[in-house]
Amino acid sequence: MYGVALRMLLGDRAKYVGLIFGIAFSTMLMSNQISIFVGLMSRTASQILDVREADIWVMDPRVEYVDEIEAMTDTQLQRVRGVDGVDWAVPYYKGLTVAHTRGGSLQQVIVIGVDDATLTGVASKMLLGSVENLKQPDAMIMDRAGFEFMWPDEALSLGKVIEINDRRAMIVGICDASAPFATFPVVYTKYSTAMTYIGSTRKQLSFVLVHARAGEDPHALAARISAQTGLKALTWRDFALATVGYYVKRTGIPVNFGITVALGFIVGAAVVGQTFYIFVLENLRQFGALKAMGVSNATILRMVLLQAVVVASIGYAIGIGLCAGFFEVSSRVSINLRGFELPWQVAVGTAGAVLVIIVIASIASVRKVMVVDPAIVFRG
Repeated sequence: MYGVALRMLLGDRAKYVGLIFGIAFSTMLMSNQISIFVGLMSRTASQILDVREADIWVMDPRVEYVDEIEAMTDTQLQRVRGVDGVDWAVPYYKGLTVAHTRGGSLQQVIVIGVDDATLTGVASKMLLGSVENLKQPDAMIMDRAGFEFMWPDEALSLGKVIEINDRRAMIVGICDASAPFATFPVVYTKYSTAMTYIGSTRKQLSFVLVHARAGEDPHALAARISAQTGLKALTWRDFALATVGYYVKRTGIPVNFGITVALGFIVGAAVVGQTFYIFVLENLRQFGALKAMGVSNATILRMVLLQAVVVASIGYAIGIGLCAGFFEVSSRVSINLRGFELPWQVAVGTAGAVLVIIVIASIASVRKVMVVDPAIVFRG
């Protein structure tokens, strides 16, 4: 009987292809948009995720996310270091400024100032040079995307010179940093060097990066730091989630992506449901003939469900493959699209949505088959 069901399905090529196309399109649209949304939200916390060494980020109590910076005095660093359970604590500066190249072009860049002694906070993956090169005078490490943006027609190289606030800086390393939310070049330098670029101000410290002692619970230590210093202390994961949550609540990005995903689901359900229903209607005589030969309703039900599962499986495989291929190709075509990928959680969630679509499409069709009169075979 299952072979008969598949031959019935494949016999009507137009509707068979239409069903697969509807599922594939819906799968592609939903998985693509959700993946882009996830990648975009991950970019908002890229500077947090790149700092692998720190367990805790300490900041002014009014700071809600990583791009909202209220500078602190350097004395706060010593207060944090004095909290029991802190293995080490180092300064971290983050800010925006304008860089000039010798060719006369200018570009806004994200400046990251890391601890002079330990260089904690530099993106770990180096493509050219070494993190230790930052200990040279006026040294900077730039991310690969930033270098290609500022010198688009040149291969990656060291020794390039830029000016920030009329001060010279030399590129001594190229790293592969995570893509930021705003596609500005990211440059790393020593904390003391970063202070010379921004000028002398009373408050210069953006964050304090903390590593907990062995066996110390980071959440408990963060609470202790907050209680003793009056500052906000969050684990890196909590701070990343707070940053993502800020953009989710304060921007229209989730609504726009949500509308697109909902349209993909609705269109998929409507197209597939209507097409599958028409397919079943046109095959009522065949189902009636099977009933006349003694085939039970349960077997008929399994036949219809098999047809629905086959269509859903093939359509889903094509759609999810197209989505994965899109991200693979786009990441190679443009460096600005790096970091966008298809998470397995999105693939699983989309499979669940496709299952709901095919269930919706099957409900009306199954009911029609269940009540069909076998005598339909003998009618004109």
